[in-house]
Amino acid sequence: MPIRNKTCFKPELKNSVFQLLIIIAFGFTSGAAQAQEMRDVIRRVDASVVVIKTVEKNILPAPPAIFVSSPGLGSGVLISRDGRVLTAAHVVQAADKIEVEFVDGQVVPAKVIASLPRADVAMLKLDWVPHNAVPADLGDSDKIQAGDAVFVIGAPYGIGHSVSVGHISGRRTGNVSFSGTARLELLQTDAAINKGNSGGPMFNMAGEVVGVISHILSQSGGFEGLGFAVTANAAQKLLLGTKGFWSGIDGILLFADWVRIFNIPQPAGFLVQRVADNSPASRIGLIGGSYRATISGAELLVGGDIILAVGKIAVVPDGGTTLEIIEYLNNLKSGETVSLKVLRSGQITELKTVVP
Repeated sequence: MPIRNKTCFKPELKNSVFQLLIIIAFGFTSGAAQAQEMRDVIRRVDASVVVIKTVEKNILPAPPAIFVSSPGLGSGVLISRDGRVLTAAHVVQAADKIEVEFVDGQVVPAKVIASLPRADVAMLKLDWVPHNAVPADLGDSDKIQAGDAVFVIGAPYGIGHSVSVGHISGRRTGNVSFSGTARLELLQTDAAINKGNSGGPMFNMAGEVVGVISHILSQSGGFEGLGFAVTANAAQKLLLGTKGFWSGIDGILLFADWVRIFNIPQPAGFLVQRVADNSPASRIGLIGGSYRATISGAELLVGGDIILAVGKIAVVPDGGTTLEIIEYLNNLKSGETVSLKVLRSGQITELKTVVP
């Protein structure tokens, strides 16, 4: 008789192999289902994400000083049917012109209605709202913890509606305080963020906005796994909970050694670097910088006004009067006079205008 080789399995081994096959099959099915679920969420929220294109004044680096119009780029997210768009303050703060582009190519003019540069959040209002615009839902960012999965949609390097996926690396308290007690909280993420992502939304896996992309920490200039977003709850509290104000000023707080360098006659002042056209700062007559300078490694636009006080509120070294100044400006009524004390060309000057 011919001899046949037979492979025999013990019953318990057969059961183990069968269970392993079930686990493998279930894993493939589960993974495919999760991938499909994520695709569905991304498709649902992508229509709310916008590309923000700006134009602002800049100065060519080589003398003599020549002003040019420079294009800017950022991202944002539509959060209401009446045309409010959430973004980063540094994207739009000193913009002379702002346009918002939707995923279907529609381009809508917009204006800033509220901005807090120290928190790096701003609110735009569209001139009109596309009929097919889909606003995103704001989530409760207090529930987000380290390890939670998130995704970011934006326009890195101008490549619109690019998706990057990652996790929350941690919750960080920034060095910015409001009202002397409330500290600005940031979400750290390893989801890829690059130039053009600023102002774009960070979503949780339910498709809710939990953060607004602010900045990265990088030695190379590109993304190195350290990205930061202002929490959605902070953005809501700062921009939606109070009457907003936009000054149209891009500048920097000067204190300590800077006070001596710029001959500021008090402990601190706010250097005006750029002033947006048709902004409150432009109407009161503030002047921005006219020369580029590198001081202690920092590149500045100098030669502009240095604000010493708004009304009777003096600028202080820690920026602690920021909200007090905003509240003062918000409470001004039509017909009232607002005044600024500025240092201009070595002389203290008072600027005044009537609130329209």
